[in-house]
Amino acid sequence: MRSSFVAFLVVCSLLLALAGCTQRDRDHRVLVSVPDQKMRVFSRGTVIAEYPVSTSKFGLGDVRGSNATPLGRLQVKKKVGDGAPVGAVFKSRRRTGEILQPNAAGRDPIVTRILWLDGLERRNAHSFERTIYIHGTPEEWRIGTPASYGCIRMKSTDVIRLYDTLGLGAEINIVNAPLPLLEQPRNEAVSVTMPELF
Repeated sequence: MRSSFVAFLVVCSLLLALAGCTQRDRDHRVLVSVPDQKMRVFSRGTVIAEYPVSTSKFGLGDVRGSNATPLGRLQVKKKVGDGAPVGAVFKSRRRTGEILQPNAAGRDPIVTRILWLDGLERRNAHSFERTIYIHGTPEEWRIGTPASYGCIRMKSTDVIRLYDTLGLGAEINIVNAPLPLLEQPRNEAVSVTMPELF
């Protein structure tokens, strides 16, 4: 009797753990405008943040080896960098131990945080295997212009805020269109109708 009760508890614990692992962030969505080189973050339909970004200098698309930024609906599949200091350098998603200051001269590695994206549509189906990320860059002076190799680059302080806001499964929509105009200043949270793109 006791052993069957213990087995029942073990099974229940495993089911709860699996349910927690697969829970998707449905509260947050992100809209990235390639022409504006900006990202807008929504929480339950309300704009909570807007950040400058940098998409690919090689254009748009999802062809392997193209270094282009994919368009369409994607999701945050993995997150890397919990607790890493600002400017921590990553190679193959592992910290190297090096830390770079913003706008440091020289190389342009991935720094601070990584949100690894997975495509949800046929036109961006290769995004995960192409290792398309939202990540920090030491070349912050390039933010606001297309300068990446396919990923979406952000300032380190901005990518930390985004990383802390988004959970796994949060939807990212990359569009080749301007962001919709807001009626209030972007620093204030405003309720808006979600764009049809979502």
